Amino acid sequence: MLSALLAVSWEPEIRGWIIVIISVSVLMGSTYLILGTNLGARLGFLVAITGLSGWMMSMAIIWAVYGIGLKGPMPTWHPSEPITIVRDGALLNQSGIVDGTSDLKGLDPVASAKKVSDQLVSEGWNLLGESDPQRGQAVASADEIIQIEAKEFAAGEYASVAVYDKGGERYPKLGDSIDFFAFKHKPRYAIVEVAPLVTQRAEPGRAPARAQIDVAQPHRYVVMIRDLGARRKPAFLIAFGSGLIFFLLCWILHRREALLRKNLALKTSAA
Repeated sequence: MLSALLAVSWEPEIRGWIIVIISVSVLMGSTYLILGTNLGARLGFLVAITGLSGWMMSMAIIWAVYGIGLKGPMPTWHPSEPITIVRDGALLNQSGIVDGTSDLKGLDPVASAKKVSDQLVSEGWNLLGESDPQRGQAVASADEIIQIEAKEFAAGEYASVAVYDKGGERYPKLGDSIDFFAFKHKPRYAIVEVAPLVTQRAEPGRAPARAQIDVAQPHRYVVMIRDLGARRKPAFLIAFGSGLIFFLLCWILHRREALLRKNLALKTSAA
């Protein structure tokens, strides 16, 4: 017995489960106890479970509106198909999301990167600033693709010099500003421009040298597509299921009340 008590005291998982079970049992059990003593066991149970389902429906609706509580998959960047890493800016149109092509023959890597950048901007791609949080999310996803999935570079061997963003518009809209019913989205893409770095020699006792872009190597382009995820899906499912149970139980209570009134009326008329 003492060992069991010590396990509960030192294991936060066991203590957490016990606290939740006791709290839920006391909350629901005390409510049912009060209703059962006043309305009877069956009717008290129906009223208690109806109130619980209605409360869960209301809670899930609030979760869905504010995007809190039980959440589904969050929006993330995924590798685009059919090409994810483009090692030559002249072949960027083969990714399927860039329209034009750039003639980079005879240009050094720096001039080639500048020409590709001008082409993307002219096609409507947005060049994200350094302080834009969306830029940081795209760079982090590109790092995972380059280092883990493709193993193109290791950490510290490259630098993300630019991030381009395009698409993601919502529709349908009422006019130019009312987008309350805009539940559909166009595909959203991002292109992260990556530049290799010059290999620096590490000397013991000295601070690492400042990273320098290798102007002799061409830039790479990581093409990604946005997955909007399903952040509010669990909340909507809970609200829908709880709502069905709530309205079904309300109908049962109404039917029971109507039947009771009918029987009382027949009893009164017979008397």
